[in-house]
Amino acid sequence: MLTKYKNDYSKIAMGFLSFIPDLKDIGHLKTELRLYTEDNTHELYLYRETAGGDFEGVVGVELGQDFVLVRHLSLSPAFRDVATQDAVLGDLQAVYPDRRLMGTLENAPLVAGFNQRRKEDQHGTDARPE
Repeated sequence: MLTKYKNDYSKIAMGFLSFIPDLKDIGHLKTELRLYTEDNTHELYLYRETAGGDFEGVVGVELGQDFVLVRHLSLSPAFRDVATQDAVLGDLQAVYPDRRLMGTLENAPLVAGFNQRRKEDQHGTDARPE
């Protein structure tokens, strides 16, 4: 379940984002967080599996007219598995059903894997429909 970022969650979001190597520096981290709060083409969501449960990670996206670019996906170490990553991306796709999910260079393999698994689940096979 995705929860749109608000200032009450700043310490939680910063904690998750600080797991990302490029965001270890507090100045860079604050700049990124400001981007998500001040630029209407960027959104930050906190993720938790169940309502009322603890947050397990964050996903930051850049919105295009027909795509959603996954810029950051950071999960708590206890939840860094494919199932949780797919749950986050699945929830994100549900928020933006008419837009294609894409990833940055770092996240492209993650998003491609999610899309492939989703396609296989929909078709029951990895064969492409004719």
